[in-house]
Amino acid sequence: MDLLKDNIPKLVRKLAVPAMIGTLFQTLYNVVDTFFAGKISPEALSALSKSFPIYFIIIATSIGVTVAGTSLIGNSIGEKDNKKTLNYFSHIIYYGILISIFITFLGLYFSERVFFLMGSTEEVASLGLEYTNIIYSGSFLFILVVSLNSLLHAEGDTKTYRNVLVISFLLNIILNPILIFGFLFIPAFGVKGIGIATIISQLVSFLIILFKVLKNERVRNITNEYLVPKFLFFKNIFFQSMPISVSICGYALAAAIIFTYVGQSGEYAVAGYGVGTRIEQVVLLPILGINTAIISIIAQNYGANNLVRIKETYFTAIKYAFVIMITAGTLVFLSASVITSFFSSDPEVIEYGKRYLKISAFVLPAYPVFFLSNGFFMALKKSENAMISNFFRNVLNPIAVFYIAKYINASFETFFWLWVGINWFFSISYFFIIIYYFKLKLNKPSTVVHP
Repeated sequence: MDLLKDNIPKLVRKLAVPAMIGTLFQTLYNVVDTFFAGKISPEALSALSKSFPIYFIIIATSIGVTVAGTSLIGNSIGEKDNKKTLNYFSHIIYYGILISIFITFLGLYFSERVFFLMGSTEEVASLGLEYTNIIYSGSFLFILVVSLNSLLHAEGDTKTYRNVLVISFLLNIILNPILIFGFLFIPAFGVKGIGIATIISQLVSFLIILFKVLKNERVRNITNEYLVPKFLFFKNIFFQSMPISVSICGYALAAAIIFTYVGQSGEYAVAGYGVGTRIEQVVLLPILGINTAIISIIAQNYGANNLVRIKETYFTAIKYAFVIMITAGTLVFLSASVITSFFSSDPEVIEYGKRYLKISAFVLPAYPVFFLSNGFFMALKKSENAMISNFFRNVLNPIAVFYIAKYINASFETFFWLWVGINWFFSISYFFIIIYYFKLKLNKPSTVVHP
C-alpha cells in the first residue's frame, strides 16, 4: 500500500479492517475475562468491573506511546527522512521502558485507595487487588509490545498486530479456566488466575512482535548511532504522547465517577453496568479500527504536505463510522437482555445490564466524531488539541453529570440519559470545531509548519 497515492476509501478499508479485527480480539479478551469473573461470583464480576479505571492507566499509556510512535515515525517516512525514522523508533523503545517503570509504581501504590474511593466493600476491593497487582507487575510487557508495533503501524502494517491479538485471545481462552479453577497439578488461583493468564498472553505477544520487527528492513539498518539517547527525540516523543496519555486517563476518572454513582444502587448494579461497558467496547471496535487507519494515513500525508488527502481521509472515516454506529446501536437496543444474560445468571445483574445497554444504544452514533477527531489531531502531531477535547469529555462532562444527578436525586436510568445528552452536545460541537480548523489551519499548503 502507498499511503501517499492510493485511493483513500480503499486505504481506510484496507487498514481499518485488520486493525478492527485485531481490536475485536483484544476486546473479546476482556470480555472473556468478564465472563469467567462472572462464573466465580457476582462480587468477582464487580471487582473486575471496578478494576477497569485502574487498569485503564496502562491502556492510556499504551495509546500515548502508540500514537507518538506512529505519528512521529509516519511523518518521518512521509518526509523520506530515514535517519529521523530510525531515531524515533529506537527512542520510542527507550521511552516505553521508562514510562512503564513509572506507571508500575503508580498502579501498585494507589490501586487499593482507588477501589475504596469507588465505594467498594472489603471483599470486592480485595478481589480487585488480586487482579490489578499482577497486571501492574507485568505492565512493561504491554508498553513494549505497542512501542515495537508503532513502526509497523507507521508503515501501514496493521495485519501483524491483528494476528498477535488473535493468538493472544485464543491463548487467554485456554489459560483462564485452567488458572482460575485449577487443572491437574495447577492450583486454582481464582481472580489472580485472570491476571496471570493476561501476563502470559502479553509475553507471547511481545515475542512475536519482536521477531517481526527484527526482520524489518529499516530496523536492520540501525547502527550504534541510533542507539545513543538524544534529548531532542525524547522531548518530541514526550510532548506527543504525554498529553494524550494524561487526557485518556481522564476516561479512567470518568469511569470511576460513574462507578461511584452506580454503586449507590449496590454492587450488583455495578456488575450489570460493567457487563454493559464490555459490550459497548465490542460495538466500538469498528471506530477504533478506522481511527488506527486514519492516524497512519494522515501522518504520512501530513509529512508529505498532502492537505487534500488529509481532508478526504477524515470525512470518509466519519461517514463510514456514523453509518456503522447507527446500525450497531439498533442491534444493541434490540438484544440488550439476551447479551447481558450471557455473562451472569443473577436476575438483578442482568436487569441493570439490560437497562444500561438500552440507553447506551442512543449515544453510540455520537462517538465517531470524538474518537476520529482525536485521531486526526494526533496524526498532525497536535496531541494538545486531543488532550483538551478529552479533558472536556472525560473530566468536565462526567463531573457535571454526577453533580446534576446528585442534585436532582437521579435514578440509574436518568443518570445515563444525562450522559447521553451531554455526549451528543459535545460531539456536535467538536465536529464544527474540526470544520473550522480545516478552513483556518489546513486551507493552504503554506500553513503547514513542521516542528
